[in-house]
Amino acid sequence: MLAEADKTARVTRGDADAKAAAIYSSAYSKDPEFFSFLRSLSAYKTSFSDKSDILVLDPKSEFFRYMNDMNGAPIK
Repeated sequence: MLAEADKTARVTRGDADAKAAAIYSSAYSKDPEFFSFLRSLSAYKTSFSDKSDILVLDPKSEFFRYMNDMNGAPIK
């Protein structure tokens, strides 16, 4: 019974992961720049999650692309 439940859970998770990937792919293809912006926001949130976090990066690096220009224009 447990093995069958585990199998069902794994299949359900796999199906959900496949559907999520399809949704992300569809969204990305409609507006790649917006998707890039969202990924950057997620990276900022993860990178600055603790007040004691320190990053030593060039402010002109790709990581800060959207912090330096709201349109995400490459930094010269």
